[in-house]
Amino acid sequence: MSKHFKFSRMELAGSLGDLGTLLPLAVGMIMINHLNPVGIFIGVGSFYILSGLYFRVTSPVEPMKVISAYAIATGITAVQIQASCLWIFIMLILIGATGLINVIGRNIPKSVIRGVQLSTGILLLSQGVRLMLGTSSFQIMQKMAEPHLLIQHIGFLPIGVVIGSILGVLTLLLLDNKRLPAAVVVVGVGIIVGVFFGNHDGWAQVEIGFTLPQLLPYGLPTLNDFSFALLLLVLPQVPMTIGNAVIANADLSAQYFPEEGRRVTYKGLCISMALANLGSFFIGGMPMCQGAGGLASRYRFGARTAGSNMIIGTIFLVIALFFGAQVLPIVNLLPMSVLGVLLIFAGAQLALTILDMQTRKDLFVIVLIVGITLASNLAAGFLTGIVVVALLRWEKLSV
Repeated sequence: MSKHFKFSRMELAGSLGDLGTLLPLAVGMIMINHLNPVGIFIGVGSFYILSGLYFRVTSPVEPMKVISAYAIATGITAVQIQASCLWIFIMLILIGATGLINVIGRNIPKSVIRGVQLSTGILLLSQGVRLMLGTSSFQIMQKMAEPHLLIQHIGFLPIGVVIGSILGVLTLLLLDNKRLPAAVVVVGVGIIVGVFFGNHDGWAQVEIGFTLPQLLPYGLPTLNDFSFALLLLVLPQVPMTIGNAVIANADLSAQYFPEEGRRVTYKGLCISMALANLGSFFIGGMPMCQGAGGLASRYRFGARTAGSNMIIGTIFLVIALFFGAQVLPIVNLLPMSVLGVLLIFAGAQLALTILDMQTRKDLFVIVLIVGITLASNLAAGFLTGIVVVALLRWEKLSV
């Protein structure tokens, strides 16, 4: 059992790898959609720990990006987000428990999987650059590149660009350093910057206590809430979840952990995400998944075992249980540009999975999926890729 749970500097570093995806969207939904921080952070911490215990390799936790991005952009209510969690549970448990996901997974061509992985990598990388430049949607709404720092510019350069550039170079220098892991240095320096140069908003209200999550903190969703959530949140999300969080994630895990990762199956991922979202429904958390981008990031920064899940899951649970609704001032110590650096390296790692693709048709499908994803969304790119691969099997068609 010990080989599945190691606790080292590299596991700690890898455990921080997917914070760049997780924290900006979680904070956005707390501030804009008024989700309960306790429910979000307890849900995230529990999902980390339970998925680590089951899968026995490092396992990511991320917000469902279609739902969270739409929620933040439009300011929908917390109860509508809660309704989407229950819909996600119903759909994933049906797809997973019936074995339908295995049929879907077996028939998805590798070029489509690589297209999804490259598209996700590019999206992560570009979001990381936006966080450094201060142009992400959350930063634009805050009207500041680094909303929680006192300094916004050094000369003509935005402070995020300065911090991100320095930490990017440090990451390159330390990426394979086992004594001084890159992610630990990046996050550690970011926290130091936040302590010394942060505006410390909300720190006066921070108190240590003990807080448990409320049951159904926003009340029960109405039929209108469920209808809205199904049509505008869940149906656009499900194809992306199947493509990225199930099929692409399982494929990547098989590459990284051919022996230890045998539990990371299509069915296992579907059911684990279904149960996590059922828990989120009851405690007022956010819709969660296990995206391939998060796995690539955790692996690149050093995580290899489920010990990384125990580490970061415990951190989230301790913060939520003992700081309660006052967790945001603690989270806000970490500058946005620091999260951007983590995202850039996560995206690059995931994008490089296409190196095993060699034929012209395969590369055409991958590029097509990327183009459609950037112009529309990942679900559209995924579904289009499947159709195009089927058409290209006809010998009269060439590219």
